Amino acid sequence: MKVYDTILTAYQNQQPLLAVLIDPEKTQPDQAVALCAQLKGTPVTHLLVGGSTFQGPHLEELVVQLKKASGLPVLLFPGDYAQITEAADGILFLSLLSGRNPEYLIEQQVKAAPLLHQSNLEILPTGYLLIESGTETAVQRVSGTQPLARNNSHHAAMTALAGQLLGKKLIYLEAGSGAQHAVPLEMIVTVAQTLAIPLIVGGGIRSMAQIQAAHQAGATMVVIGTAFEENPNFFNPVP
Repeated sequence: MKVYDTILTAYQNQQPLLAVLIDPEKTQPDQAVALCAQLKGTPVTHLLVGGSTFQGPHLEELVVQLKKASGLPVLLFPGDYAQITEAADGILFLSLLSGRNPEYLIEQQVKAAPLLHQSNLEILPTGYLLIESGTETAVQRVSGTQPLARNNSHHAAMTALAGQLLGKKLIYLEAGSGAQHAVPLEMIVTVAQTLAIPLIVGGGIRSMAQIQAAHQAGATMVVIGTAFEENPNFFNPVP
């Protein structure tokens, strides 16, 4: 079964999914085995690999090692069109719908198109919405765009709906790496109730309670990154 089909089934059955975002700028291939050992027996269902500023040469080897060590689906979460490798199971083909910088609305996608056209990667068209989180995130700096206001759930929902109507198969609400505040639960509820496609939520989530709350608010998949980077025992806290 394709990765998107499993996500869609989870959405239809209200089954919570959980992904860990691995930044290749901070993770070398030889760290994959130890990292994945920390995920054994946890609720993690997917791995995302990508970073806002990564330009290194080891993306493919890292993905290979993560797949081998984890046995989980690995999806690319690219910050740049060059962050593509066929070693992954699929790619979140992102369009930054919350901003108005054409480079991240369509230009990066045009640059990626010939690479993806020749690949066997499963492509998951994803509307990407950056939400204000209390601090300037790497996504905001790199994209040169302003995030959507965290106190305007209706605008976020209409932006997400526009993405769905444009044919996106997923919507991703992103507070950003190292965010001070996660996406507000009220916004997750409003967006989830507006959409008829799966919703991904990430950024600023630092506890299992926050993961559960985001799921209960309507997120099909919750993504954590910094919390796991800073505490490898996030899922198995040391007494």
